[in-house]
Amino acid sequence: MFKRIAIGLVALAALALPAQAQTWPPKNVRIIAPFGPGSTPDLVARIIADQLGKKYPNSTFIVENKAGAGGITGTDAVAKATPDGSTIGISIGGPLAINTLLFSKLPYNPKTDIAAVTQLITQPSVLMVNNDLKVNSVKDLVALLKANPGKYNFSSIGNGSLSHLAMEALAIKAGVKLVHVPYKSSPEAVTAVIRNDAQMACLPAISVMSQAREGKVKALAVSTAQRSPYLPDLPTLKESGIDVDADAWMGLIAPGGTPKPMVDAINKDVVAIIKMPDVKEKLAKTLMAPVGSSPEEFRKRIDGEVDRWAPIIKAADIKIN
Repeated sequence: MFKRIAIGLVALAALALPAQAQTWPPKNVRIIAPFGPGSTPDLVARIIADQLGKKYPNSTFIVENKAGAGGITGTDAVAKATPDGSTIGISIGGPLAINTLLFSKLPYNPKTDIAAVTQLITQPSVLMVNNDLKVNSVKDLVALLKANPGKYNFSSIGNGSLSHLAMEALAIKAGVKLVHVPYKSSPEAVTAVIRNDAQMACLPAISVMSQAREGKVKALAVSTAQRSPYLPDLPTLKESGIDVDADAWMGLIAPGGTPKPMVDAINKDVVAIIKMPDVKEKLAKTLMAPVGSSPEEFRKRIDGEVDRWAPIIKAADIKIN
């Protein structure tokens, strides 16, 4: 008797799962952006909220900024939310992957406390140098660095940031020695190169290219695996002889335990949004290209970041706590 009841309950639960997708969206949905207003994650979150609001006029979509700890604070807020579709969020490579290698303990486990929904965008970083170096290519730069080991500095937006890891990877792959000087933000790190306080950096393209076009710094290469459609004249680091691939991607996440049918429903809606022509046009203004992957592809991407950066972090002996 009890066995039949148990089997019946399991069957009912299985039948109920597809119906849970229909509960998306609930009446109120908050989309957490892990950086402040005006940041690129905030911009993407507001685009998604606006389009979801148009599709589901009976639901309210509110962007909530929870900045702090390089995206950890906002990511943790999603991880600890109720997995019922009422909270989703934006996150980046640091809080979802790289920080597991840098911190002895995070307030959440990215593998179990986070449901990967979709990779939203990819954004190139640009290797730039101070004009006084008088180099015109990555090959020229490497030759200069090899002739002057430890003489030159690079700026970044913080210890363990992608801008830090990309330059450490470049130094390791090229067999050169550099000195790291961290700053608090991309504008500060760019200004350091302009002033020659640091001689080079690999920073988000949106922070670099306006200065490069004005002739204040020289852009040498993009850090992505392929050339950026928005910067077609800049070669990749790989094309320039340095086997480094470092793109600043962004993804949509939900709390761990969110039912798979609901994750799939959110994925379907948001992937459609991110690939809309007018959305693509808005993203292009900040040099971001839409991706729109499946949950499984996004999880594979997160795991791949850990595999990619673990040897670099170990070789450079980078630690935060």
